[in-house]
Amino acid sequence: MTAQSRDERLQPIGLWQRLLLRPELGSIAGLIVVFTFFALMAGNSGFLTWAGTRNYLEVAAQLGILASAVALLMIAGEFDLSVSSMIGVAAISMALLAHPDYGNLPLGLAILLTLGLALSVGYLNGYLVLRTGLPSFIVTLAMMFILAGANIGFTKLITKLTIVSGLNEKIAQDPIAHLFTGTLLGLPAAVWWWLGVMGVLSFVLLRTPFGNWIFGAGGDANAARNVGVPVRRVKITLFMLTAAAATLLATIQVMGLGSANVLQGQGKELEAIAAAVIGGCLLTGGYGSVIGLGDRGRHWGLDSGHRAAGHHLHQH
Repeated sequence: MTAQSRDERLQPIGLWQRLLLRPELGSIAGLIVVFTFFALMAGNSGFLTWAGTRNYLEVAAQLGILASAVALLMIAGEFDLSVSSMIGVAAISMALLAHPDYGNLPLGLAILLTLGLALSVGYLNGYLVLRTGLPSFIVTLAMMFILAGANIGFTKLITKLTIVSGLNEKIAQDPIAHLFTGTLLGLPAAVWWWLGVMGVLSFVLLRTPFGNWIFGAGGDANAARNVGVPVRRVKITLFMLTAAAATLLATIQVMGLGSANVLQGQGKELEAIAAAVIGGCLLTGGYGSVIGLGDRGRHWGLDSGHRAAGHHLHQH
């Protein structure tokens, strides 16, 4: 067979070409450009100091916690625009339950009850999306406004204000708060939570049968469902996961500030979706990973949906 007649689709692809084909390359290149710009322009103003590094890492970590969960939901082919309002609801709920003048519960119990509320909202989101067949964009957009309005009304009814403050003393006396406000090896707790969440979710996505189900549900839900993948359970679980991530973010913020307000988390839903897309997740689902790089971060169509479920069925 001559070189002219050889199928070009069978030609080996070099390392540089493979790198250019990866959607994450744009985000990495952007990171390098932005970091270089600020290092040159603000390097003498504290950007390159350890204190400056801690500050922007903490901001990135808070967004990263939310974006990690949102990325898994997007890979499964769904959106959750209500996470921003869920942050505000979780923050106010936690603050009211723990505040000495209202619930006066221990911080740990307040966090658990708030997490239960968030998981219920996440379950409701997933149930409504799958039950009605409406796009998750529409359902969660409605839920975003419902939660935001209810949060403002309920908070004003209880406190006559839109902010709950006065938690600093209780937070300082409760050892559990150190898990969300302390430092380890010079890095704030939020960074370690981010690394932990990212590591666990990346392992689940790339190394477990449930991760196969996520890719299958996003690549071709019908094909995955036909060979045994519990698409309904997978998607509802991921909606609950995004609500849990919003609660974790709210907890970190409340513990750090000693207060909560009804506008907390506003706009975070678009930031999280943008972060996931820049990291390589497709808006159409079936492709992506938590950290932006992964040996199985690829589009799963009809055949791959069968492989996802087939892998699980073979194991069992």
